[in-house]
Amino acid sequence: MYAVAVQWSERVDRVLAGDLTAALAYLTPAGGAVVTAVAPIGLRDRDRGEVTFTTSLGFGRKLERIRRSPHVALLYHAREHGFHEGNELVLVQGTARVTEHPDQAYLDDVVGPAAESYMGAPRRGVFWDRWLREYYSDRVPVHVDVDRVAIWSGLDGAGEPDVEGAPWPAAWPPPQAPPRNGTGPRVDVARAARRARPLRHALLAWRGVDGYPSIVPVDLGEPGPRGLPLTSARPLPPGGRRAGLLAHDYNAQLIGLRVRQFTGWLEDGVYAPHTEQGFRAPGNKTLLLLANGLMAKRGLRKARRLSAAA
Repeated sequence: MYAVAVQWSERVDRVLAGDLTAALAYLTPAGGAVVTAVAPIGLRDRDRGEVTFTTSLGFGRKLERIRRSPHVALLYHAREHGFHEGNELVLVQGTARVTEHPDQAYLDDVVGPAAESYMGAPRRGVFWDRWLREYYSDRVPVHVDVDRVAIWSGLDGAGEPDVEGAPWPAAWPPPQAPPRNGTGPRVDVARAARRARPLRHALLAWRGVDGYPSIVPVDLGEPGPRGLPLTSARPLPPGGRRAGLLAHDYNAQLIGLRVRQFTGWLEDGVYAPHTEQGFRAPGNKTLLLLANGLMAKRGLRKARRLSAAA
């Protein structure tokens, strides 16, 4: 949509360089948005107007959706366990490119040192080199050509943003047609609330009027028959639409990561969850690496099976 990627300001660069995590939103074929947590670990190229995160080949559905609808957003919203101490909330919107076969030198010379600065030195030795082989080898970079950056002075996103790049949309996206199976909750709302509300960060994402996802921090209210009431320092879009909800929390080096992720229907500030998934990572670094290695082995085998069947 926009021909020239944004070369953002020093103010923005300090945030992109320092945050351990960001919220990634991407689009679904039905016109909704999924929001998940990623660790961009400071990967960026200001001269090229490009930010980068890595993901696993095992998340084939996510990668396929990004390939089909490459407009994505990243919200830099959390300051704990990173290097930046300011209170700026930064939303980056742009066009993603999945690097199917990354250059090994890039992984070794750029991604590796960046990850080490946030996650600590990797475990080495005969066992760990073998156990974590798939975990390190199945990472693929996703580069985002930045079209717009919006900056709020507080992490709650209150007030009007400063915008770098493409102008901020002046209109809300129109309401969407309701799903054929209805708009009401399809999972136990009270149980979903019990799992999500204790987590430190909650974020809502939807498809904006210009085709880019938008992401806002929200607070989760008391569950009811219609779903979870959401409040935010930023206005939420009027009418009904498909939307994604993420609640997450984590400790240093992403140890003890806890995630609850939902897709569902947002209507006038009430969120009706339709799907739910989540996980809780071990609170011990050794156990975390053992789990990461196992999941990577399973994920890579699954990705290879799907590739062979295609």
